[in-house]
Parts: sequence; structure tokens; C-alpha cells
Amino acid sequence: MKQFDGEQEVVTSARALPKSLQVSEMLIREIASGRLADGSRLPSERKMAADLGIAIGTLRKALATLEEKGLLRRVQGSGNYIQSKTTISSVYTFFRLELLEGGGLPTARVLGVEKGPRPPEAQGFFSDQAHTIRRLRFLNDTPIAVEEISLDAHYTDDVRAEDLSDSLYYFYKEELRLVIAQIEDRVGVSDVPTWAPDDFGLSPKEPAGYIERVSYDQAGHAAEFSKTWFNQNKCRYTNRLR
Repeated sequence: MKQFDGEQEVVTSARALPKSLQVSEMLIREIASGRLADGSRLPSERKMAADLGIAIGTLRKALATLEEKGLLRRVQGSGNYIQSKTTISSVYTFFRLELLEGGGLPTARVLGVEKGPRPPEAQGFFSDQAHTIRRLRFLNDTPIAVEEISLDAHYTDDVRAEDLSDSLYYFYKEELRLVIAQIEDRVGVSDVPTWAPDDFGLSPKEPAGYIERVSYDQAGHAAEFSKTWFNQNKCRYTNRLR
């Protein structure tokens, strides 16, 4: 599937996560960033649902997910209270970018997908072919990063832009039975690529924050190599060690 010829942008909205999962992931990131402090009381469920524009049943499903993860304590007659933990299991566990004020729900716009030779930086792949995905990333609808991901073609013969989720790791797990169990990041500065869309906020060849990542499957094999350019004026790279 050739989409990059002539650097032509192909815009495809990524498939949104289920609404209750979006809400639980948003709250998890707020807890991880400290914006929802340990012991803080959440608003009433009716008010939270109204503020978020969702059904109260959807909110209760999201809160049940937090309770299962040990992040929420329900007190009969009093309300719901945050319980912070050192380790939090999340769809976005490995997503290290946050808004400058902390948190932010990640979403994505797919700019293109193609299958071709494995990039030379992607060492340790099973296949000499890779699916390369380009995306514009958002936090709470603010464009904050562009990324180029190379997925080892060993895991699937075909990747279609319309099938991709806001979270690629969620897509890998649900559709490919590929679990990303470990990552290795190298962070620095690099020039914005020429294919970055205008709404990224930084111009091509302008310096930006930069992340190179190797992602490993549950057996320890390199499954994905990615490059991310992030707008340091809008977000920051955060890796909490507790």
C-alpha cells in the first residue's frame, strides 16, 4: 500500500478507543501526572458524566476499570476517591508525552501507510519487510507530535490505515495478538521531517524534541522501530520512576 510517494498526505482518522476506555485512560493519565492527587474526591457521577458529555453508564464502566486497577476507592454515602499507585497498567503505559501542564488523552490522525524494505535502523526484525505508518498525534485535540513507525511485517501481511486505533499498541494486542512488553527510548533533538503537516505547529527542518524507540514483544524480539518528533512548546517527554 503506497501512500508516501511525492510526500502526499493521506488523512485518515484513527479508530477511537471505546468511550469508556477513553475516559478511564484519561483519568489514569491525570492520576499519573499528579493532576488528580492521591486521596482527592471526584465530583458526583452525575456531574462527571454531564461534564464529560457521556452517559452515566459509560462513566460507571470507566470508574469500574479504575477500581479494578486499584486506583479508585468507593466510600458508601461519601463518594469516589483517587488512590495513586507507583505502577499503573494502562493502554498508554508507554506513551511518554504529556501536555506542559500534565496529562492529556492521546489520539491520532493517520497520514499514510506503506509496506516496504525494513529500515536499516530496525535491527532484530524477523522479516526484511516492514509496515511504515506516519501519524500526527494529539493530546486533548492539541497536535503535539508526528511519528513514523515501522512494524515488522512478520506479524501481519497487511496493515490498512482505516483499521488502526488511536493506540497502536492496543491495535497490535487486539488485532495481531502482539503484546508490546518492553521499550527502549533514546531522546534528543532532530529536524522536523518534510512530510509533517502544517497543523503540527513546527515547520519542516525546524528543531524539535525527538524520540527513537525500539519496542519488544513478549518474547523479547524487536517488533517495532519508531521515530517521533514532538513540539516542545506544547508538550514534554516524561518518564516517571518510582
